[in-house]
Amino acid sequence: MNIDLTGKTAVVTGSTEGIGFACAVGLAEAGASVVLNGRKADTLKKALAALQDRAPAATLTSVVADLATADGCAALVEAVPATDILVNNVGIYGPKPFFEIPDAEWERFFQTNVMSGVRLSRAYMKRMMEHGWGRVIFLSSESGINIPDDMLHYGFTKTAVLGLSRGLAKLARGTGVTVNAVLPGPTMSEGVEAMLADTAKAEGKSIEDVGTAFVKAKRPTSIIQRMATVDEVANMVVYACSTQASATTGAALRVDGGVVESII
Repeated sequence: MNIDLTGKTAVVTGSTEGIGFACAVGLAEAGASVVLNGRKADTLKKALAALQDRAPAATLTSVVADLATADGCAALVEAVPATDILVNNVGIYGPKPFFEIPDAEWERFFQTNVMSGVRLSRAYMKRMMEHGWGRVIFLSSESGINIPDDMLHYGFTKTAVLGLSRGLAKLARGTGVTVNAVLPGPTMSEGVEAMLADTAKAEGKSIEDVGTAFVKAKRPTSIIQRMATVDEVANMVVYACSTQASATTGAALRVDGGVVESII
């Protein structure tokens, strides 16, 4: 299968590292003009240079904006008024006991993980529908189905994203615009590597071995019995953005390694 996105513009939010950066690489290698996004100019500059190295022929731009705020979303839309592909990847996570999560933390997770996608979809989807082609992807999580009791606020937002993506797919019915959610399972991103680093050092093990032990202990239903790579998740995103995926919409596309105990 040859995925060719030449002539398409793709906005990937929260794309300086991890799954977002991997998605940006995959889309750029498929020929799309890619817009990177991050909150910090220096980090974004490094990511842009790294992406140019990976895809030297690609047309690349970047926008510094904190998408956890309405002003940040507006700044991105002002810099990039239209796009063919929107990957709503930006998100935050982290374990915390339910009784210790204050209202402000619930609000911060909701604004970042949910409202960023609401605002950007509202800004970009109407034009996609008018032009008869578009792709909107939300990065959800298996935690949106298997709500983790050690980070309820995170799981809640990822469930909300599933509802949002399904509803927007229905809104775009018959227009040539597809909207899907991608559900990663445990994934070895830079953030997860940092989270596991102390354990790896203390136990004298590699990050990969500690990651595998985490999956077996915390996600025992995993079928692959390891963490996914960011590229494995990005592969699903790039496919969902392709012309070949035109009959896939309103779907929850799992890249969870079989963690979710369901055959559908």
